[in-house]
Amino acid sequence: MASQDTPPPVDAIPPSPWQRAWSSRPLAATPASGQPVGDWGLAIDAPLRIADPDAHPWQGDADMVVVGLGGAGIAAALEGLERGLSVIGLDQYDGGGSSAANGGVYYAGGGTSIQREAGVIDDPAAMEAYLKCEVGDVVAPETLTRFCHESVDNFEWLRQHGAPFSPALHPTKTSYPPLDKYLYHPDSSLAGPFCAITPPAARGHRTVHRNGSKPWGLGAGIYNPLRAAALALGLDFRSHAEARQLACDSDGRVIGVRVEWLADPAIRKRHSHLVAQANRWMAMLSPTFPGARITYAVGFRYLARARALESSARSSAWLRARRGVVLSAGGFICNPAMVQHFAPEYAAGLPNGTLGDNGSGIMLGVSAGGDAGLMERVSAWRFLSPPRAWGQGMLVNAGGQRFANETWYGARIGDEMIERNAGRGYIILDRRLFRQSFRDAFGKDVLGFQRDITLVNALFAAIKAPTPEALARKLGLSPVLFAQELALYNKSAQGEAPDRFHKSPADMAELTQGPFYAIDASVDARMFPIACMTVGGLLVDEASGAVKDRSGAPLPGLYAAGRNAVGICSNLYVSGLSYADCIFSGRRAARAIAQAPA
Repeated sequence: MASQDTPPPVDAIPPSPWQRAWSSRPLAATPASGQPVGDWGLAIDAPLRIADPDAHPWQGDADMVVVGLGGAGIAAALEGLERGLSVIGLDQYDGGGSSAANGGVYYAGGGTSIQREAGVIDDPAAMEAYLKCEVGDVVAPETLTRFCHESVDNFEWLRQHGAPFSPALHPTKTSYPPLDKYLYHPDSSLAGPFCAITPPAARGHRTVHRNGSKPWGLGAGIYNPLRAAALALGLDFRSHAEARQLACDSDGRVIGVRVEWLADPAIRKRHSHLVAQANRWMAMLSPTFPGARITYAVGFRYLARARALESSARSSAWLRARRGVVLSAGGFICNPAMVQHFAPEYAAGLPNGTLGDNGSGIMLGVSAGGDAGLMERVSAWRFLSPPRAWGQGMLVNAGGQRFANETWYGARIGDEMIERNAGRGYIILDRRLFRQSFRDAFGKDVLGFQRDITLVNALFAAIKAPTPEALARKLGLSPVLFAQELALYNKSAQGEAPDRFHKSPADMAELTQGPFYAIDASVDARMFPIACMTVGGLLVDEASGAVKDRSGAPLPGLYAAGRNAVGICSNLYVSGLSYADCIFSGRRAARAIAQAPA
């Protein structure tokens, strides 16, 4: 019997409010004939219902089809291949995604081989005790326990496949370690109150960089060895293949994917070049930064040329998944319309991702009836140190009140600032600390981008006033509240009173010498971009990674991993936790598919 291009039956469960906002038409009423069912530039079609899958004209088949071959996707593919599954891997671009483009930090603990070599004492219980403070209740307690107890195994799996790490330890607080150090504290574990909850342990494992490597591309040190191992085991990798539609059988089980892909290798090579140039120009500056309009315009020109190639040279192909489809195509931080809809308070931030982070994987899951959660959650990284002098200063909101420990990890500070303080933040320094920030900027362990942010803000964006009262008036703060906060801060810096944010006197400086300065650290600060990434996504069964529908039941044949799914890092992010969750959730999905009935 030939396949039937009929939409699936109407789900008896009404769509959630955010799903209604995504599509103004009922999903079941949307024809599956090439018409998009979504907004935001995503041409996602309603699933094709196929009555007789064996009669459908598939252009390829495998036990598992992976949509999006970044960190989570390659982990799923390699795990599946090692368990005897055949695997097709799809990627809209060249693969790697944000995992390959990031700073190469992987969060692992519990006693990894690198920790042991460095003399770092850690165990799964200590790791879990700390992560409870960051993860909250976004995953079940047993899921966090399993993540921590599997951490050593997942890390050693990376090493077995060639990911390069080193025990060279950086023991002090930093937003990112010096390039000759590879094990560090990528979280708030050295700061109060967390250091009193459980002994700090360095859990940030950064890949060893090659000569000429840039810090923001070191994630390839993990990704590339995994991809090479998967290809050696028979991975059928199809790059420049954009997944547009899922296929379901008559029982509603997801059994395949339709892609639009560039079949000609020469055109794929040209497309890769154009996309790489677009990524480079569009990731250069925050939208609020002076000159961003020019860099974005250049990036969009390259992107427009890539899109023109797609429209003229693509062809459609249906690929069958005999046992399961894994959605692992990243978040949506590089889809401005989606960010504006779900998390408008973060729209002014610097997108921390690549062009593949457009939300398409999440919306493919939604098109099949999947539910999503925490779509409003964005991790925004407001690092204050280095320079150390900024972390010794006082961070206040639009009312002149402190709201965080200035030595906390950047994502925790960003969360406090944006979620509970209207996105406003000002670093307050006195003359001595302001001058010290210049010396700190040229410290031996300070990286170029950390130095440049310091100098640009200190030289061109600092707000100066002779007295605290005058500074408060310039900033529009309450002079009374500001004076009270300053007096309290100085008292704590002197060791005369405990700090309510658990900041130690050693990390504080008395602010008494005029003139006084303020550095704008707000979400829309023109000279101080704040990097952002989305952390919400499809809701999944935490034992298997199966996508759940709006009743909470798993959708047969459909799984999600990485930033396509709500996971370990979907509350508060720390460096490397998303990469670790990608490996954890990707392998989880592949194991579930391998164990499911054929």
